[in-house]
Order: sequence, then C-alpha cells, then structure tokens
Amino acid sequence: MQVRRCATLLIEPRESIGFDLNALLGGETGVRSVLEWIALTAHRDDEIALDAAEVALLGELSPNRWVSFDGLAQRHPRAVLDALLAKGLLIAQDGDGAASSEHAQHDEALRATHWRDLAAVMHRHTRWRGVDTEEAERRFSEASEQTFLERLGASPPPVRERVDARQRLSLQRPPHSALDALTERRVTCRNFDAHPLAQADFSAVLYRAFGARAVSDYAPGVQLLKKSSPSAGGLHAVEAYLLVQSVAGIAAGLYHYHPTDHALEPLHLLSADEAATLARTFVAAQAYYAQAPVLIALCARFHRNFWKYRNHAKAYRAVILDAGHLSQTLYLAATESNLGAFITAAINEADIEQAFDLDPMAEGPLAVCGFGARANKRVTVEFDPEGKVWTNSGH
Repeated sequence: MQVRRCATLLIEPRESIGFDLNALLGGETGVRSVLEWIALTAHRDDEIALDAAEVALLGELSPNRWVSFDGLAQRHPRAVLDALLAKGLLIAQDGDGAASSEHAQHDEALRATHWRDLAAVMHRHTRWRGVDTEEAERRFSEASEQTFLERLGASPPPVRERVDARQRLSLQRPPHSALDALTERRVTCRNFDAHPLAQADFSAVLYRAFGARAVSDYAPGVQLLKKSSPSAGGLHAVEAYLLVQSVAGIAAGLYHYHPTDHALEPLHLLSADEAATLARTFVAAQAYYAQAPVLIALCARFHRNFWKYRNHAKAYRAVILDAGHLSQTLYLAATESNLGAFITAAINEADIEQAFDLDPMAEGPLAVCGFGARANKRVTVEFDPEGKVWTNSGH
C-alpha cells in the first residue's frame, strides 16, 4: 500500500476556555484553558483534533509523492499512522493505484479541481448547515439587555475622508438618464406578493441576468460565453440553480437554468409545502426572503474557472466577484420589469448542495438571489431612503 498526505491541510493551534467546578472548589478560579491542534482540510467537513505525534508526522509527509506504508511503519508508530488514515489526513492507494477509501476518493476529486489551498479550506469550512437566523437573533436578545447597536457601538463613518473638505475637487453631476431612473428604483425587496409570478416576467429576468447572448469558439476545445455581466476570463463559471415556488405555468420544484438554450432543466418537482420548507432552509430562515416566488442559488463551477487559473491566488476571489456581477444584473432586470429582488450570503450552503446534489468543492453555492412581484403593502422594513418604491401609502 502506498500513502501520501492529503492535498490540502491547515493545522491551527487553538485555545478553548472551559469551566472546572472542582478547581473552583479547590480555591482556584475554575477557568481552564485547553490548547490543542486542529486540522482543517478541504476534502472533509470535520474539524479534526490531532496530538503532537500526529502533527509531527504530517509535517514529514509530501502531499504529492507516494511512499510505502510499510516503510513508514518501520520509522513511525503504527498507531499514529493508523490514526491519520482513519482521520482521512493520510491518503492510501492500493496496488492498482485506486483510491482505497471514501476520504481518498474525495481527496482525488479535490486535486482534479485545482484549488488554491487556503481558498479551498476557507470555502469548505465557512459553509452553513441548518442555521436559523431567527433563532440566533432570539438567543442574542436573551443573552443581554443591551440592544444590538448598544453592544456594537457606533458604526465607522460611511465615507473615509482623506483630505480636508476644502481640498476636494468638485465634479459636475451628469444629466438625469434612464439608467439613473432605473437604479433609483433598485431596492432590495423584503415584501413579495403571494400571487404567482407571470411566466413572461420570470423568463425575461432569467434571460437578462443569466442568458448567454453568444458562444465563442475562442480556441480548439475552449468555448467562452457572452452574457450581460462580466466574468473572469469570459468563463462564466457561476450558474443559476432555481427553487421555483410560484410561477404561472411552471411546477414548483428544483431546476437548473441552461444559459445558452434559455431553458429550465427540471431536477426535482416539489409540493408547495416542500418548496416553502426548502426556501426557508436555503436562506437560513430569513422569512422575508423565503416568500419570494423564485430563489436562485448562484453556484460556482470551480473547475471551469480553476481550469485556467490553476492554484491561483486570485481565482476564488474572481469567482465571488462573478456572483456579485450577476446579482446586480438580476436586480436591474427585475427592477426594469417592476419586480423586487434580493441577494443574501446568509445561506445554508450544505443544505443547498444536498438539495441539488452538488459536490461542494466542485460546484458550490456562493449566495442566493430571488425575485418576484412586490407586495402592495410593506410589512417588513426595506431600505428606500428616497421613497422611489414605497410612499407613505405603502407603510
């Protein structure tokens, strides 16, 4: 059997503070500090505790060069090697070169995607599963009598001013344009109408935000897409996975949007109750977003971007920027159709991956958008300081 270290590995020296009643009764403070080594890797969700011997051995192993397990066992305790194999940090292959465990298979899949190590670990371990923001806010309010703002204090100023006001060079404001009128009405929606969204509006927003206007054969085996938003390398690695709740003529369910055919690919049909439950889960129980007729998980096909930008320090950042570009275009397309839109990063990524059957390191959600007709009455607060969407009658 041949072994090597897993592809990505971050070892964090971590201190945790606990309480020891016996120590308190013995006249001490009762506070106990525990120092431990924690391994974070991109092919596993778990945080893995290590002892000093395991840390030392991992430091001697290459993530690329295979070595004989028996040879290692002659120089290192067999118990330490077995522990690292069980924890998925030591990867093994059999005599035919096949991965010998589920951990090894996930490690191989990760290698094929060409992640930058730090970005891969960060992406894997900042994903949520089963988070309920309403419950978190309730616990926060019960933990202290102070308000949220009292705890945080005043926010930093909205603008960093680098010079005295008298030194600024004033610029002429442009004449009001159609784009100005559109962006003035571009307001995050938290109040959606309960009636089904018209299919024509649904189709128009999808096309303008995610549809491909052209496919370019840039080079043999390399096709680039022209969309209404910019994308790193013209690759457009972020795609739209839809949870449809209420659209006229389209069954509730999970879909993938095909950008070149401007078509929906049905993945799983849902009852209305199932769709509502999933919507709430997707957006971590933010009820005002969960009511949107359409929710869109912006999911990055990491391999498409990293195919070009292999192990690149900026590749993951570029993918996140792509998602931001798409969300703004979605906002503008929805606003033009007199619809409301939103984007949130407070999402349960792991639950979305499970719903759409996605491998988090190959194709993972970065944010969730949604759109639909705005309700006639504002029940939940929206930020519309200029009153372009809501008038006093809308309160």
